[in-house]
Amino acid sequence: MHDHFAEAVKEPDLIRVREDLLCVRFETMKIYSALGAVRRLLDTGAVRPGDTLIDSSSGIYAHALALACNRYGLHCHIVGSTTIDATLKVQLEILGATLEQVQPSRSLKLDQSLRVRRITEILRDNPTYHWMRQYHDEIHYLGYRAVAEQIDRAVPPGPLSLSGGVGTGASTGAIASYLGELGREVTLIGVQPFGSVTFGAERVADPEMIIAGIGSSIEFENVRHELYDRIHWISFDYAMSAAVDLLRSSGVFAGLSAGAAYLAAHWEHEREPERLHVFLAADTGHRYAESAYSRHREAHDLHRMRPREVGVLSELACPWSAMDWARRPACARDHDVLGVA
Repeated sequence: MHDHFAEAVKEPDLIRVREDLLCVRFETMKIYSALGAVRRLLDTGAVRPGDTLIDSSSGIYAHALALACNRYGLHCHIVGSTTIDATLKVQLEILGATLEQVQPSRSLKLDQSLRVRRITEILRDNPTYHWMRQYHDEIHYLGYRAVAEQIDRAVPPGPLSLSGGVGTGASTGAIASYLGELGREVTLIGVQPFGSVTFGAERVADPEMIIAGIGSSIEFENVRHELYDRIHWISFDYAMSAAVDLLRSSGVFAGLSAGAAYLAAHWEHEREPERLHVFLAADTGHRYAESAYSRHREAHDLHRMRPREVGVLSELACPWSAMDWARRPACARDHDVLGVA
C-alpha cells in the first residue's frame, strides 16, 4: 500500500524485448530524481513544508516535481517550454503547481535560455524560492539508487550494458554509478540528439529535433562525462522509427528518447551479443502521438539503420553517429581527436 501516487507511479516495469535485450519502462522516470532530491532538502532543512520550489522543464520533470511537492506539502512553480501539452497543464494545476510557459521558439537553445532567464527574474523578486537546478545539481542523482537496486535484483548476474538518454546525467549516470557500487560491471551508452553541446555535437543540426530532455544547447553541469563508454547521436527520424518498432514488436508505447535508447541498445547488442543489454524508456509516448507516432508509415526498418562510427567529433553527421567516448572528461569535447588524452 502506497501513501501517495508519486510512490506508486515511479515503479518501473522490466520487459524482455528480445533475448538479452531488456527495457526498463517507466511511467515517469524523473519522479525518482524529484522525490530523492526533495527528501534530501527536507531532511537537511534546506527547505521546509510550505516553501516554494521552482525549476525549468520541458514536461516530464514538471510533472515529477509537482507530484513530489504535492506529496511533501510544498509549493511548485514551473517555467515550461511549449512542449507542455494540455493534459499535463491541467494535472499541474490540480496538483497545485503554477506554470508559465516561455514564448514559442523553433530554437531549442533559445527556448532553454529563455526559461533559465525567466527563473533568474523570478528568483530576484522571490528570494525565498528554492531553485531545484535539475540541469546542474547532483542532488538529483540520489533517487536513482533505488532503480539500480531493482535492476540488480531483477537481471541475472554478470556484466551488462546500459543505454539511455544523457539528459542532465542524473539518470543514466546515476544508475550506472550505483550499479557499479553493487558490484556490477557496466558499460554505459549515452544517447544524445544532434545540436546538443553536452558531448560536442552543437555544430550538427537536426531540423526536426523535438526529443526534449536528453540533450541541450546549454551546458548541463551535473553530467559526469567520465562515466560514459559510448555515445550515440540519433536524429528525430531514426528515433521515431525505432520507437515505432519498439511499439510494434513489444507493445511498449514510450517517448522518443526510448526509441533512441532502443536503437542504440539494439546496435550495441549486435556488437557485443555476449552481454546483457538494458535500455531505459523514461516516459510514455502520449505527448509524441501526433508529432511522431502519427508518422509511423514513414518509419525505417530497424535492421536497415546503421550508425556512422566516428573517431573525431568533426565526423559527426545525421542521421546517426556513434563513438567510443572511453570515459573521457568533459574537456575531451575541446579536442577533435579524442584519442589524444
